[in-house]
Amino acid sequence: MNLLRGAGLNGIATFPAATQNNFAMSNQQPFFFVMNPGSGNQNAQQTQDTISAILSAAGCRYQFMVVEEGSQLITAAQQAVKLAQEQAGAVVAVGGDGTLNTVSQAVLGTGVPFGVLPQGTFNYFARCYGIPQDTDAATQCLIDAVIKPVNVGKLNGKIFLVNASLGLYPQLLEDREAFKQRFGRNRLVALGAALMTLLKAHRQLAVQIEYAGEIRTLRTPTIVVNNNALQLEHIGIDKGDELARNHLVAITSTPVSTPALYGMLLRGLLSRLGEDENLISFSFEKMTVRLGRGRRRIKVAMDGEVSYMRSPLEFSVAEHRLPLLVPRDPALRSQS
Repeated sequence: MNLLRGAGLNGIATFPAATQNNFAMSNQQPFFFVMNPGSGNQNAQQTQDTISAILSAAGCRYQFMVVEEGSQLITAAQQAVKLAQEQAGAVVAVGGDGTLNTVSQAVLGTGVPFGVLPQGTFNYFARCYGIPQDTDAATQCLIDAVIKPVNVGKLNGKIFLVNASLGLYPQLLEDREAFKQRFGRNRLVALGAALMTLLKAHRQLAVQIEYAGEIRTLRTPTIVVNNNALQLEHIGIDKGDELARNHLVAITSTPVSTPALYGMLLRGLLSRLGEDENLISFSFEKMTVRLGRGRRRIKVAMDGEVSYMRSPLEFSVAEHRLPLLVPRDPALRSQS
């Protein structure tokens, strides 16, 4: 891990509680940027130069913490949190939703403000909270940001910012990443990968779902748990208000054929997935998913990162809120 240049990180400042919505950063409170050059499609050095020029002109203090491999992100994020606590600063994740997820794991519950400079393909987390997609504009917004406490989801002790899933959706993400490695990172490549994934034969999951005191047995190709109002809006599921009520939204379906899956994909692209007769969606505070047929482990995806977890899968809203730095100007937030 390379710790790159900083700007005069030698002062200590007092920092008000991170739960105050109207609190803004000042140029006396340093930013600690955790960067993953492999995340997104922008030049890492160019990104650093842009950030440095803007913050230096504003008289802000900052330090870059750049990792060479994704496996180093956790260590870098923990070190950034420690420095931010010591110097009353903020931690800023630079990358796609997967990078933001990893850094936020270290930040959550510490009281340290969390900023993001999105560098990925979809950037649903940043866009949902009005953070500009352009590095220049996003950095400018950091200088005068305010803190907005936001809910995050939790799955078996790990948090997710946008969504968590099992079944077909994690396989789709793995195929999409393979396509991006070959053809580049853009939305057309992601769509092509999705079309190819749905061509394959898929096993239906046999699961038992428990929530709100009820138990339901279901066969389904996938389960997605969503924590992002913008993504729900884009696919046409009208349950974004449930997230504001400290709920998560589960999306699943009855067993469906490949043509029916293509139909669901098309409706999602047209923001009409909620109209599909095979769709099942509901909101919850806590949900337990148990696997059938003696299965103990299953592939899951959290904010685009795929791993394996043991059954049962426990979904819930995290106890702590994330103190997110968002643009002060509501007009900027509405335009993102």
